[in-house]
Amino acid sequence: MDLLSRVARNHKREANPSVVGAAPIRLGILANWQQFSLLVLINAFVGGMVGIERTVLPLIAEQEFGLASRTVLLAFVFSFGLTKALTNLFAGHLSDRIGRKTVLVAGWLIGLPAPVLVIWAPSWNWIVIANILLGVNQGLCWSTTVIMKIDLAGPQRRGLAMGLNEAFGYGAVALFAFLASAIAASTALRPYPFLLGIGIALAGLLLSTTLVRETHHHALHEQRVHRPQTASDNLTFRQVLVRTSWKQPTLFSVCQAGLVNNLNDGVAWGLFPVVFAASGMRLETIGLLTALYPAVWGVSQLATGALSDHLGRKPLIVGGMWLQALGIALVPLTSSLSIWAGAAILLGLGTALVYPTLLAAVSDVADPHWRASAVGVYRLWRDGGYAVGALLAGGLADLLGLSAAILAVAGLTALSGAVAAVRMAETLRRERRTHPGLAAPQ
Repeated sequence: MDLLSRVARNHKREANPSVVGAAPIRLGILANWQQFSLLVLINAFVGGMVGIERTVLPLIAEQEFGLASRTVLLAFVFSFGLTKALTNLFAGHLSDRIGRKTVLVAGWLIGLPAPVLVIWAPSWNWIVIANILLGVNQGLCWSTTVIMKIDLAGPQRRGLAMGLNEAFGYGAVALFAFLASAIAASTALRPYPFLLGIGIALAGLLLSTTLVRETHHHALHEQRVHRPQTASDNLTFRQVLVRTSWKQPTLFSVCQAGLVNNLNDGVAWGLFPVVFAASGMRLETIGLLTALYPAVWGVSQLATGALSDHLGRKPLIVGGMWLQALGIALVPLTSSLSIWAGAAILLGLGTALVYPTLLAAVSDVADPHWRASAVGVYRLWRDGGYAVGALLAGGLADLLGLSAAILAVAGLTALSGAVAAVRMAETLRRERRTHPGLAAPQ
């Protein structure tokens, strides 16, 4: 706690650069490339914490704890998603009040015990508790690195900034999913894969404490220089929650698409390894297939985030949701390794089109004064998809079987794309009509 107090005091000084004689604030990825690159690396560590679980935990559930119920098996996804969603809601608000860096450091402190609990877990309930801590870690750390990159990048290259953030984050998910499965295949499901998690958490905490600098003043600078004072600058947290969740049609469209996106990601996380294992596939092959989807997702975002800065947000979001639906539907319809690999690639490409673009769209619409809170609200709904997906898919799988559950999720994903097609406005063109590089008025 003393560490957090010192970080918070530093935030108060750094929030007003003139107090400490800091250099003039400049917006842009290149102008802030050192801090931006550091935050990209830290977000890769955040993604690595989740990646370690993606292949190994579903197999631990079946092989070590003998869980036959899909609903019980997906309890770890539910606990992770619900906790992360609620943490996201407050992470953005807290980062506006006490500083981005303070929230980031707190996230690493809370996440550090998670892999230790998995290693020593004598029952499945311990795994669920570990995923609650992991959800808090992801909600605080991932949300904060997103907000800090938006602060640094300014209004011109938000899509590129989010593409880089999500590419390295989910690239690390894929890398560590494969590493964990390879370690498990050559040793055991526990404890060795989760020793990686302890090392990642320690590295993230060290870098965040010693090298990361507060970026809240960049958002305040954008507000002062690039935006006139408007009534929307003084929204309360409740008003931001209402506006982002359903009152503003475009933000509502973004939130529902984000929820469904992570709903199907939770299904891929919790059920796909079980489907692959049921076919008699070896653990190493399951690890490759499980890693392929986030790998394609991660790498492709290097292009799709920047692409949304030129083509617009809406076509990538709608097309990406429909591409995801196709990839998901292919999994229960075959037992062919090559088709499963193709489905993973389609799902990864679709998610890459959607993921950074949704964040960029929120940033387009939200005023810099309450943007961090709006990002937190969006991420509440997006990561709430893990919890909804765990309940929906687990219940359907127990009642109707794995194939029916996965096909239902594919249909829901296609429907979400249709909602975005009908209700969402193009935020990039609206932004440029108002003023080049500036967010649209509310």
